[in-house]
Amino acid sequence: MDFVEGFLCINGKSVILTVVDRFSKFAHFIALGHPYTATSVAHAFFADIVRLHGIPASIVSDRDPVFTSGFWQELFRLSGVKLNMTTAFHPQSDGQSEATNKIIVMYLRCFAGERPRQWLQWLPWAEFCYNTSFQTSLGTSPFHVVYGQAPPATITYDHGLARLPAVDQQLRDRDEFLVEIRDRLEQAQQLYKAQYDKHHRELEFCPGDWVWLRLLHRPMASLVIHGRGKLGPKYFGPFKVLDRVGDMAYRLQLPLGTRLHNVFHVGLLKPFHGTPPETAPVLPPLHHGRVCLVPERVLKGRQVRGLQEVLVQWQGHQAAEASWMPLDEFRCVYPSFQLEDELIVQAGRDVMYGRHYTRCHNKQVQ
Repeated sequence: MDFVEGFLCINGKSVILTVVDRFSKFAHFIALGHPYTATSVAHAFFADIVRLHGIPASIVSDRDPVFTSGFWQELFRLSGVKLNMTTAFHPQSDGQSEATNKIIVMYLRCFAGERPRQWLQWLPWAEFCYNTSFQTSLGTSPFHVVYGQAPPATITYDHGLARLPAVDQQLRDRDEFLVEIRDRLEQAQQLYKAQYDKHHRELEFCPGDWVWLRLLHRPMASLVIHGRGKLGPKYFGPFKVLDRVGDMAYRLQLPLGTRLHNVFHVGLLKPFHGTPPETAPVLPPLHHGRVCLVPERVLKGRQVRGLQEVLVQWQGHQAAEASWMPLDEFRCVYPSFQLEDELIVQAGRDVMYGRHYTRCHNKQVQ
């Protein structure tokens, strides 16, 4: 299971929930509204998946807040479903849905790229095309695996046979969509396989080995800094391997207090050569599991349309790359960084309207 976001909001829907069966590769694409919650996703799952296929034995997903919520965990625990979360920073662990996400986006881009408001209209046909297309790994189509027979043939429509112009146009659009999408599907499958085989490497570690760890850097939406610099570190550590989890993941001994899942896919690890340290090195600031920039100092504060911001100078970046960041987000990401009281007062001055706000006895006065 996974989500694909960023579509235009049509009839209240802007997100696709992709659900793929690991055995048959059969997929369902469920349109959801945003914001979605654990409750709304559970309703959609039972309405569109369980009613057709029953309760699954296990579900593989990433660590989206929906899947890690107490409601989701307790609901499926009582349903007898084993929830398997992907390892940190490795979406390939949920490779079935990740690959399917790319394909469905490619489908909709290819047909609705010039008409993006029609993506919801063609979503059912995209699901039909995916499930009835030949897949090399299966040697047949997902439809055939699930139902035991080939999908019924879709009769090609000859222009001009329909008595109603609206029917004629709809059938012509359907045939054009099916032909183009099937060609794109075969092309995408071959491309993904070739790219994966090109960069795949065999690595294996034993408990007690030391490894370097590659972490993702967090591009904060409020910052305008481009990249993390040529000299920014790509790997952190080294860290000690505690044990092996499955065939492709390892549990590492991270520093105490690190708010990060300590199981990582082998693709994020690199062998360490040399004398290992006595203790694991400290990780840089992390937010939602990603490495953040390190603040050197805060220059000044301001308020824009009621939002308090601070101007931050970052370590390893030039003074011209100092960026404004919401004060609340800065405090959340860097709780130990000491801000001067004067900067907080400056952040209370609204630069858009020239008003200054202060707080006195829990009341806001102008």
